[in-house]
Amino acid sequence: MKFLEFVISHARATIAIMLLIVVTGAGSRLSMPVELSPNVVLPVVMTMVRYDGISPEDGNRLLVRPIEKELKTIDGIEEIQATASEGYVVVTTEFEVSDNIKQAVADVREAVNRAKADFPDGAEEPIVDELSPSPEPSIVITFSGSAVSERELYRAAKFFQSKLETLPDVLKADLSGHREEVVEVIIDPEKLKLFNISINEFTRAISVNNVLIPTGEIDLAGGRFGIKVPAILESYKDIENVPIKSSPSKSISLGDLAEVRRTFRDAQGYGLINGEKALAIDVRKRITANLIDTVANTKQIIESYRSDFSENLDIGYAFDTSEMTEQMVNELQGNIITAMCLVLALVVATLGFRSGLLVGFAIPFSILGALIIINYLGHSFNFMVMFGLLLSLGMLIDGAIVVVEHANTKVSEGISFKKAYSDSVGRMAVPVIASTGTTLAAFLPLLFWPGVSGDFMSYLPITVFAVLGWSLLYALVFVPTLGTVLGRRRGKNKKLPEDRESEKSARTLFLPLEKVYLKILKPVVNAPVKFAGIMFIFIFGIFALYFKFNSGQEFFTPIESQYGMIEIRAQGNLSINEQKEITLSVNRIVEQLEGVKQLYGYSSATNYVPFGSDVSRDQISTILVELVPRSERSSGSREIFRTIREKTKSIPGIFVTGQEMEQGPPTGKDIQIQLSSSNRASLYKKAKDLRVWIDQNVEGIRDLQDTLPLAGIQWEIDVDESRAAMLGIDTVSVGNMIQLITNGAIIGKFRPDDADDEVEIRLRFPTQDRRLSNIRDLMVQSNNGPVPIGAFTRIVPASRVDSIQRINMDETVFIMANSEDGFLPDDQIQIIDSWVLANQDSTVEVKYRGANEEQQKSADFLLTAFLLAMSVMLIMLITQFNSFYQSGLILFSVILSTAGVLLGLLISQNTFSTVLTG
Repeated sequence: MKFLEFVISHARATIAIMLLIVVTGAGSRLSMPVELSPNVVLPVVMTMVRYDGISPEDGNRLLVRPIEKELKTIDGIEEIQATASEGYVVVTTEFEVSDNIKQAVADVREAVNRAKADFPDGAEEPIVDELSPSPEPSIVITFSGSAVSERELYRAAKFFQSKLETLPDVLKADLSGHREEVVEVIIDPEKLKLFNISINEFTRAISVNNVLIPTGEIDLAGGRFGIKVPAILESYKDIENVPIKSSPSKSISLGDLAEVRRTFRDAQGYGLINGEKALAIDVRKRITANLIDTVANTKQIIESYRSDFSENLDIGYAFDTSEMTEQMVNELQGNIITAMCLVLALVVATLGFRSGLLVGFAIPFSILGALIIINYLGHSFNFMVMFGLLLSLGMLIDGAIVVVEHANTKVSEGISFKKAYSDSVGRMAVPVIASTGTTLAAFLPLLFWPGVSGDFMSYLPITVFAVLGWSLLYALVFVPTLGTVLGRRRGKNKKLPEDRESEKSARTLFLPLEKVYLKILKPVVNAPVKFAGIMFIFIFGIFALYFKFNSGQEFFTPIESQYGMIEIRAQGNLSINEQKEITLSVNRIVEQLEGVKQLYGYSSATNYVPFGSDVSRDQISTILVELVPRSERSSGSREIFRTIREKTKSIPGIFVTGQEMEQGPPTGKDIQIQLSSSNRASLYKKAKDLRVWIDQNVEGIRDLQDTLPLAGIQWEIDVDESRAAMLGIDTVSVGNMIQLITNGAIIGKFRPDDADDEVEIRLRFPTQDRRLSNIRDLMVQSNNGPVPIGAFTRIVPASRVDSIQRINMDETVFIMANSEDGFLPDDQIQIIDSWVLANQDSTVEVKYRGANEEQQKSADFLLTAFLLAMSVMLIMLITQFNSFYQSGLILFSVILSTAGVLLGLLISQNTFSTVLTG
């Protein structure tokens, strides 16, 4: 109490501190990064190793397994996923906790460095990095124009990429839809025969003429001079002048044998903006940056240098998430202000003008104070924080109401304001602290929610804790100070209305409600046993009816979205141009629908899944869909994407699915079934049987797909090793020659002045000589001179495996699907599980992933959290009342509240959301 007396006696200092907190809170709000969704740190580290031309089988054996072997030595790993595809492998390592992701990256990098010793020669340097927690960019900058060359598009995109990466708020700006630059050395096969030159001679000539020779400096009488021996390839002229063969009388340069040209790699994919070829820059902000400011600065950079490029170049903006974020923030802030006004009006009407204002000021004080804590913790201002503020709004004034009302009662008895508020805090401090503590106890376990869902939901309890903590401080420290100061002011200014008169008018206002309440309460009090029995029967009936007639359970309630994704699947050995035409046919249908703003389509033969399993093997392209704002269209996002699926059904030979972007914790497709086994034949058979059964027996399934390898063929060069050995020919020479009719043989690299990265130098035959039939006629050097490859090899067809997926060192196949509207994934998985149990195979393990896995984990945690919260509240109540009966009576309100929630779900026929309702 001495502390309270000191605070009240130094009222000016106390009020100054309070105003400082309010101002600091307002400054924190302005400085906080604004985002649509919370930043979720995924405890996942990705490792990628490229090896040009390696098959999935060889990648799995020679690259994946050495990495897995070393990763097993790291503690804290929950799961290792690996995918081996043509030309590269990707290994993702998921850890149990995400507290120190930087250390996890360092541990994985060290393990991969040890595994490099077992890699085959030719494997590129492994890339090890943490998985981005925000897969969607802040904004996409698009570059297109039918009258603009690919070279100009590329130059503009690279220029703006370098400019955007200098912005302090931009984490990275990734260029997509482009082809990498390459220097092609086109050589005539006849010249190779004529001059009897091997590929190794080209490689050796480039390497010895493209080295840095540090010659140093020399001191002479005239000063200190540097000496330089130019031996670095700096231009295409330098490449042409590289000597390949020489004699005492003549030298043959590369330019004498081949045409050197700067071009792009063969197309592996494409980018389309509204059906037109485009390049794009995906701009991603830093975690601490403000999304709205980052996008504004990005647009300013684009506009500043726009005039430096052709007018035919179209530069546009796609997927500007700042627009939706700003709209959401404004709406939720408006809701918070509206709720504040309603609460304030109700408090004033109930307690009177002076007491109402005294209590109502707790709202802005507590909210702004909470923002100081949230900003200090490094969290962004997102919809989960605002949801926490709204949730706390009605609870934060409880303590202030109790203190003010008790003090007013003392004042009406003739006690001074200072004495009344001091006595009020002394009498009500314990009940107010207990009330706030029991409320916080309900949210305390949520801080320990594990996994990605826990990281996503952690913003809610942190916000509630911060708000209620400040409200407790306000009720016990600042309310007595302000109440005493206002009481003194009223004594000096007799014109101010008396509080008791305001309270009498408030009671008159609520008198009808009070009469109805007392009328209902009287028979209940007169027959407590009877009504207690009725109440128990009623509550039991609610629980029984809910478990019988509930509308089901889902992980996260769907939210209206402005963005979505269309996946296009087609089987067959389709060329890039054929895939592009299919994508354009879907694009033309979708762009005509009401509510669609723009479309960004892309495809890549080297597309891979960095984490998860949401991509089918036959997926050829993806179209990102941006809708106009909700206020400007008549249909919701779910209806629009349902229409997209209906309209594209008529396209023969392809499968099209459309889905809104996830707004909650990332889980992927509604249904994800993982099948794992060390027996490949049993695994593939089980996966095929299960998919067929699901397609025929489970209602409400759409977008059914799997990750089984696609059927296909590849051509194998069967080398007669005995005959090749007699001729003095090795398989490396054979492989190098065949590369001349495929992607080209890399003979070196160089860095031109206008490029940031090294450019490969590839030796290739002319286009007309790149045919399968030409392989037999390719000449390789032997002990007796050039010999055609066909003399000791034969070309045979073989089955092709496009990729191999492994989880925890077992081969894995996923079956995935989405649920139609009106069907719940949880119900469908129960039907599927009944078939799995009836058709068990001891060699194949079946596991349900995605939302179902997260839902089960969350449900188990929430049950434990509920029991823990109840236990903590019980202990706090027993400490206060020293009575099991009174504590149990108060805790029974939790059961009543739960029954009320279930009754509301029954009446509204809404589903139970594990994350939000739980």
